[in-house]
Amino acid sequence: MSDRGFSAVAGINTPFPERRPGLISSLASSALGVCTGFLEWFGNLGVFSWQVLKAGVTPPYEWRELIRQLDEIGSKSLPLVVLAGAAIGVIISLEARYSLSRFGAKSMFPATLVYSVIQVMGPIITGLVVSGRVGAGIGAELASMKVTEQIDAIEASAINPYRLLAATRILACILMLPLLAVATDACALLTGWFAQALVAPLSFRQFISTGFDGATFSAFLPPTFKTAVYGLIIGLIGCFQGMSTRGGAEGVGRAATNSVVLGSLFLILADVVLVKFILVVFT
Repeated sequence: MSDRGFSAVAGINTPFPERRPGLISSLASSALGVCTGFLEWFGNLGVFSWQVLKAGVTPPYEWRELIRQLDEIGSKSLPLVVLAGAAIGVIISLEARYSLSRFGAKSMFPATLVYSVIQVMGPIITGLVVSGRVGAGIGAELASMKVTEQIDAIEASAINPYRLLAATRILACILMLPLLAVATDACALLTGWFAQALVAPLSFRQFISTGFDGATFSAFLPPTFKTAVYGLIIGLIGCFQGMSTRGGAEGVGRAATNSVVLGSLFLILADVVLVKFILVVFT
């Protein structure tokens, strides 16, 4: 009896082992392709960042477009961050009051709320809210200009698109994120105090004096100004995804989605690094 017949009689499935090397090589090639695409994306992002930096520091400067972007990114994002801050203040107030009451530490409520909002929740909530609104807007707007060849027309008019479109939006994000974070913190503290005052009598003056007792600028300024890094990430990712898009209307939607997803992801990763940096340098 031949080997093929013996295998059939014995119930041994010979084709499966023959396919295993092909499956392993396919998985290896897929993993290699993912790693290559990842490195290629970071390389293109680095080249794009250098082009934007070089265009942004050389005159002429696009002051009018910068002012328009400051209004678009800052003023029109203010209602969203204020509402988010109000919700966060109420939530932290309710949770902190319940937790502190269990341990008999109600007197620590003002300081707990102040430090929780300003050092932790305020900056990251501001970054994520702005990433959802501004990141998607920048990605979709620039992607639409790219697929309709408006960026090519701007470049043909002897205007640097990196200076006009990318540098202004990135700089506006960097400048406006700390201000939006301050608005978020202020609204969160106000609504947190109000939620507490409805349950137990607590004047706003007493709340502020107790909450900021013993606080220094080094405790609150670094967490607020780290949002400038968030602005750099949001603006850079949004502009890169928009100006490198392809594929018509489908590419526009993909650019908007990737701007939000990647911007939020890198923002969270940057927060981990910045928190460690602030703890090492300022404490």
